[in-house]
Formats: sequence, C-alpha cells, structure tokens
Amino acid sequence: MSAIEIRNFSKNYGDVAAVRGLSFTVQEGELFGLIGPDGAGKTTTMRTLCTLLACEQGEMFVSGLDVHQEISQIRALLGYMPQRFSLYPDLSVKQNLDFFAALFGVPKQEKQKQLQKLYQFSKLQPFENRLAGALSGGMKQKLALSCTLIHTPKILILDEPTTGVDPVSRREFWQILNQLKREGVTILVSTPYMDEADLCDRVAFMHKGRVLALDTPDRLHRYFDFALYEVVAADIRSLVPFFSTDGKALSVQIFGDRLHVSFNATLDERSVQKMIKEAPVAIDSFKSIQPSTEDTFLALMQKQEVN
Repeated sequence: MSAIEIRNFSKNYGDVAAVRGLSFTVQEGELFGLIGPDGAGKTTTMRTLCTLLACEQGEMFVSGLDVHQEISQIRALLGYMPQRFSLYPDLSVKQNLDFFAALFGVPKQEKQKQLQKLYQFSKLQPFENRLAGALSGGMKQKLALSCTLIHTPKILILDEPTTGVDPVSRREFWQILNQLKREGVTILVSTPYMDEADLCDRVAFMHKGRVLALDTPDRLHRYFDFALYEVVAADIRSLVPFFSTDGKALSVQIFGDRLHVSFNATLDERSVQKMIKEAPVAIDSFKSIQPSTEDTFLALMQKQEVN
C-alpha cells in the first residue's frame, strides 16, 4: 500500500490556480521530495494532505484513508512541520516537548523513552532549559521536528524545513531525516534547494502548480533535452551577452565561477574553437558536461513558460 496517494488534485484561490491536476504516490518508507520555488503549490498540497485545507477537486489518501472522510484517523498518523517556526517562544525546549506530548496523549513512560531518543539525534538536551525563542535557526528547526515526532508518527510531512538555516544545520537536519527513514518512517519533504533533491529517494519538480518531472535524482538528467557545456573564464559575466544575444545558445546560467551554456545540439570541435576565438575575453575551458539537478529544473521551467 502507498503511504500517500494523490489523484488529479487541483486547488484554486479565487481566480488563481495554486495546484493543477497533481498526481503522484509516495511509497511506505520512502523519502520523497517536492522541489520548486515559492508559489509552486508545495505548501497547498501538503496542507491539504494534512487535512488543514479542504480537498475540493481530486482525491487524496494517507495510508489508504480518505482526506475527505477520515480526518481524525489521518491526523493521528501524521507528523506535520509547517514552513514557519510555530512553537512557543516563551517556553523552554523541554516545556515545548512536554506540551506536545500532552497534546498528542503520549503516555508518561513512552514519553520519557521518546524524549531520550529525540535528544540523542537532535543534540538539544544541553539546551533543554533554554527558551525556544532564544535558539538559533537550526536548533529551532530541530526542536520543531522533535515536537512533530513526539507521538511517533508513521508519516512525516515537512514544509521547507531547512529554509534560512545555515549549511551545517542543514546537513545535520538531513542526517536526522535519513536516520528516521532507516527506521521505517515515510517522509514527504518540500524544499527550494536543488542540492537537497539529490538526498531524496525520488523527487517531483513543481512549478506553477504542476509537476514538470518525477523520478529518482540520478535519472532526472533524462529530462534535459539539450547539449550542455561548462565555460570557465576569468570574467564570466562578460561572456553572458556573448553567448545569449548572438543567438548561439538556448540558455546561459551562472554557476559560481563558471557558466552553464546549453545548445540545441552537440557542438563540433570547429564550432567550439570558433566561439573561443570570437569571445570578448579569454576562455580557459569549454567542455561538455552532464546536466545537474538545477540545470534540468531550469530547463523544464523555461520549457513550461514557452508552452
């Protein structure tokens, strides 16, 4: 049985279509990522799965339970972590955990076992008396996740849990998610970060309420229909108009200290050397590369805009 199943789900806010005909499944024990920018429809989808929004068009099932009819049973199965820090800033770490344990009716003996487990992977025990509002961004997210896990949910739904968190805390947070996955927890996580897509079992690219592609991270490059080249130069910004305005390239993207330039077809060596010779600055390297997750997503977004 699928842990989550969505069939032809659509959601409108007035005249604005937030989600359009969305369909996908998440298998039990899977770490599934919804990847996309703000406004893609990720939060609307997650909030509807959690029964916080009505499912007006389409069908949604959580462990076989219908979100239209079996709301209380679904809420007992789920752990939901919203996009923004939603705990009580005037309560300590321990008080927040105690409060959510009481809210979910966790028995005292079970609560103590769960607290020790949560402290072990979150490393929050030395700060259990610190007010939640005084925690760093990464520690707040770990506390929010711990409160979400206090009743041992079978399915986790996490809405952009690492947005605005420092790189070290992001890495630690994903280590926790992988540990939970190994324990059999099903995880649906949304993120705007392309590098986090590579940490999921499968991902769905979302843009303007639609899924552009759904696959395992190592197969996403199949959706990139062009020839991609990496260009390295001392002044890469001056090369952007050279490649784009002359109509040579389909797209030109800056990736750190280099450019990713796509063409309709693979270039022969003569064409490469001609571009190197005509470039306004010296090009140190011009080579064919396999598209990254971000390259693929940008190309799919561009294709959707054209269509």
